[in-house]
Amino acid sequence: MAKPLTVLGIETSCDETGAAVVRGDRTILAERLLTQLDEHAPYGGVVPEIAARAHLSHLDGLIKSAMTAAGIGFGELDAIAATGGPGLIGGVMVGVTTAKAIAAVHDLPFLAVNHLEGHALSVRLVDAETAFPYLLLLVSGGHCQLLAVEGVGRYRRLGGTLDDAVGESFDKVAKMLGLGYPGGPALERAARDGDPARFGLPRPMAGRPGCDFSFSGLKTAVRQAAEGLPAGDFKAGDLADLAASFQAAVVDVLADRSAAAMDTFKRTDGGVPAFVVAGGVAANKAVRARLETLAGENGFRFVAPPTALCTDNAAMIAWAGIERLALGLTDPLDFKPRPRWPLDELAHA
Repeated sequence: MAKPLTVLGIETSCDETGAAVVRGDRTILAERLLTQLDEHAPYGGVVPEIAARAHLSHLDGLIKSAMTAAGIGFGELDAIAATGGPGLIGGVMVGVTTAKAIAAVHDLPFLAVNHLEGHALSVRLVDAETAFPYLLLLVSGGHCQLLAVEGVGRYRRLGGTLDDAVGESFDKVAKMLGLGYPGGPALERAARDGDPARFGLPRPMAGRPGCDFSFSGLKTAVRQAAEGLPAGDFKAGDLADLAASFQAAVVDVLADRSAAAMDTFKRTDGGVPAFVVAGGVAANKAVRARLETLAGENGFRFVAPPTALCTDNAAMIAWAGIERLALGLTDPLDFKPRPRWPLDELAHA
């Protein structure tokens, strides 16, 4: 049998610096991830310049640590993969430049991985039964899309957000309510003790034809509900109820739009289709639970990566690199980092 491919993956698209060594038999030999929460917390969000400098300070050390933990040298790698976009361009440049340098010195192939493809294929790192094609709900801080994943590099967008991404909405509502940073997990914690039926928030786009999303109106409704409370003086119960009501509205919208996508998605071989949920918002337990139920009701097999592979990480970049390398897809060393990089380049913006 051929020796499994081994790839070093590098992730620097936002505020987490990652390095991982992954093998083609789905073994994560080593993984290192450094979060920048403390650096950005005083600002209530990610500051691009601070993020880029943090990547520059820590990436070399994380790569060295991951390679040592994996117990291999650079000469035993088959390629170097790095997030080539989309993302904060300063951070993407740090990762791409580092990957190119290692590839050039050790005469290894270089792979510029679309960060969204990393999320899209991450489920195949942990679930060998997830074969193409499958239906994907990709929900993260900057992206909210429903896609038919037909193969590596072959993505057909069924719907996307018309304004804000769902993760961005979680963060902005959390900031609006003073729940702290990072906003998504903080809002989920607050919602656990709240009454999701107290505030009658809208479900934008629900029931409409197609599979598109919209969340800007929902954010406005949360702000108006908050301003309607006495003197804007939030009590713990008010915060919990408003957080729970917002989360319930988001879950309803995701379920409605996903159900519409399930109606249009068909497998050509007649097999049981898979419904995959990936991206940072896929770590939300309420979102997972509702979508798993929805999948079962519509005859789909529900699959989601473990929480650690939902948020930004280098293992998914390494795995996407393995999938691409196995097909002979590599990139030249003059590849230019991309701040924007749609998975389905033919889809409307």
